[in-house]
Amino acid sequence: MKIKDNDWKQRLGMVYSTNPDFNYETEGNEEQETLPPTQQKLRVNIERKNRGGKVATIVTGFVGTEEDLKALGKSLKTRCGVGGSAKEGEIIVQGDFKTRVIELLKQDGYTQTK
Repeated sequence: MKIKDNDWKQRLGMVYSTNPDFNYETEGNEEQETLPPTQQKLRVNIERKNRGGKVATIVTGFVGTEEDLKALGKSLKTRCGVGGSAKEGEIIVQGDFKTRVIELLKQDGYTQTK
C-alpha cells in the first residue's frame, strides 16, 4: 500500500482489520449525469419564508452534476442582474423573477418548466 493510498479520512467509520492484504472499499458519492435540457423537469417558485422578509425565486428539480447546476445558476443570476446561490439541487435567485426565469429557461431549451 502506497502512502498516498493510505488516506485515513476515507476510512472513517471502518472497523480495524489485522489482514495485511485487506483492501478498504469506500463508497464514492457518484454524481448523476446531467440530463439534456429537454428532459429536465424544473419547478420555479417564489419563496418568502425564512428569508428575513425578502423574496427569492427558487428553481428546483435539476438532475445533474453540481458543476452544471452552478453554471445554470450563474447564467440565470447574471441575466437577471441579481445575486443568489446554487447548491444541493436548487438555484436561488434573489428577488421576484419567476416569469423572467421561466422565459430564460425556455430560451436555453428547458421545455418542462412550471
